[in-house]
Amino acid sequence: MTTKQKLRQGQPALGGWIMIPHPAVAEIMAGEGFDWVAVDLEHTSTDLQDVHQIALALKGTRCELLARLPSCDPVLAKRVLDTGARGIIVPSVNTPEQAAQAVAMSRFPPAGTRGASLCRATDFGRDFAGYFARANDEVLVVIMLEHRDAIERADAILATPGIDAAMIGPYDLSASMGLPGQLTHPAVQEAQQLVRQACTRHQVAPGLHVVAAAPAELRQRLEEGFLFLACSLDTLFIQEGCRRMLQVCQPRS
Repeated sequence: MTTKQKLRQGQPALGGWIMIPHPAVAEIMAGEGFDWVAVDLEHTSTDLQDVHQIALALKGTRCELLARLPSCDPVLAKRVLDTGARGIIVPSVNTPEQAAQAVAMSRFPPAGTRGASLCRATDFGRDFAGYFARANDEVLVVIMLEHRDAIERADAILATPGIDAAMIGPYDLSASMGLPGQLTHPAVQEAQQLVRQACTRHQVAPGLHVVAAAPAELRQRLEEGFLFLACSLDTLFIQEGCRRMLQVCQPRS
């Protein structure tokens, strides 16, 4: 079952977040059972060649590749989808107009504005007709609500047709509220719940990035009703593993 199918059926879809643009990282994470992995193009040095190599590494697995764009960029959206990403995550969507653009740039005409080509996604033209026919239905469109302005306009934004999930970026949200990094602050937590409730009203899957490698928080968020959940970061998984190993050498008090 695809991520999109799971979300449509009200089932959670758990993903890994890739900051280290190496195909081995994606392949390892996919092998652990994530529904999807997202390559971060906003806060890393990752480029399109990296996306291409990661798409190849995931070929034949049941883990889908998503790309978090650096902005609501139609050209880059087209290129990552052409390379083989199954969906896009669009950051900093603060208006209904930006939400509409995110949907349009992910779909071929007449439903959208995405350009068509004999790219890797179409098997270099061998599956052009089939891909063109199914791509609009299968593409996953996730928008990120990560600013206080987006929280205030959540209902108007989420009323946009074609959005599959709305994901909260907790660090940017807290910073926009004058509470940078204070993810457990009551005001930040309240804003997250407002997004979740708006998603429910508009039948959009609510999403959140659980940044810490904390299974208890992930469990809590699932119980709250979040469905599209990013599970920490590859970098934090490495840090956590290193710290656990080195604890054996720490002096006992």
